[in-house]
Amino acid sequence: MNWKKAWKVFGAALLVTAACAGLAGCGGGDKGSASEKTVKLGFLNGTTGGVAAYGLAEKEGFDMAIEELNQKGDYHFEVEMVDTKGVVAQAVAAAQKMVSGKKLLVVGPLISGEYKAVAPIFEQAHIPLLGAATTAEGLTDGGEYLFRNCVPESQNIPQTVEKTHKLLGYRTAALLYSHNNEHQVSAYNIFKESLEKAGVTIVADETFADKDSDFSAQLTKIQHANPDVVIVAGYYQEGALILKKMREMGMNQPVLGDNGFVSPELIRIAGDAADNVYVSCMWSADRDSAHTKEFVKNFTAKYGHEPDNFAACAYDSAYLAAAAVKQAGTTTDTKKVRDALASMKDFDGVCGKMTFSNSGDPQVDLVLLKIENGRYNAVTL
Repeated sequence: MNWKKAWKVFGAALLVTAACAGLAGCGGGDKGSASEKTVKLGFLNGTTGGVAAYGLAEKEGFDMAIEELNQKGDYHFEVEMVDTKGVVAQAVAAAQKMVSGKKLLVVGPLISGEYKAVAPIFEQAHIPLLGAATTAEGLTDGGEYLFRNCVPESQNIPQTVEKTHKLLGYRTAALLYSHNNEHQVSAYNIFKESLEKAGVTIVADETFADKDSDFSAQLTKIQHANPDVVIVAGYYQEGALILKKMREMGMNQPVLGDNGFVSPELIRIAGDAADNVYVSCMWSADRDSAHTKEFVKNFTAKYGHEPDNFAACAYDSAYLAAAAVKQAGTTTDTKKVRDALASMKDFDGVCGKMTFSNSGDPQVDLVLLKIENGRYNAVTL
């Protein structure tokens, strides 16, 4: 055997093997590069249970955005979604799972009470948490890794009161709210403060609990007080039943709602009783934006119905995550992604332009909506 020649052949083979290893495999694709482009996202949502209508809408918007982003190919977004059913204990368990899975960023959870419970987990793990629909006060306070791309009620409700007061000229109001729901207690407090600031007299103040179905006693008291306007802080399930009962009792006053009233399910359940309801919202299908119009067109073609507020906010959350990853230039460094999200300015979402300015809450223009003939229509003042 010619040992010198054999060693040359063996050496050449080693060089080829090393070269293949450096290229992450000969003829097998650029595996190293693909790995570097994979973004591990978490999505905490509630697609079953009492808040399913909100959660299913979010899932549609989020899934559509991820599909579009993966088709673009800049990054591959690998999403793990957990259905928390809107239950705090299940949200906490899911959050711990996301931390163990070393997610780069997590979107959700759906309900403000869930967000409040899981926030310390993500803050301690230094993983950005981006709420898509949580609007209770103070959720992002004191946390460097806590964000949401929906405005808190302190920005939403005062605009509803200010604009409707100017439009309708009411002098007296009645308040009805869910007393065991953190989101709605927060909404109630801001409604009350905003009404008092506008010089409106509160003539009735009543409560109910989530999952209640009989509101006769509270509405009878409100009817006797005869307010010019009725404020309801509740989710669509109770809200729709309250509206139906009000109209059955001959109470035809305008109704002001908070973020919980921005769901097509409210209209589906309440029917014509939902007419003359006002809410403020980041989202409006009537927004004069080419980006918004394209989203409505594509979403409707994909799902067979128009997007609502929750679908639009979840859609924007996915694109916000992608923008932060691109700006940070990393798929593994959560601190850089957090910094990119905090410094985001004029992000062009389907819900309008958003700026965070080193805050966990966005600055964005809101639209006053009125329900008429089964649809949320933008009000021109």
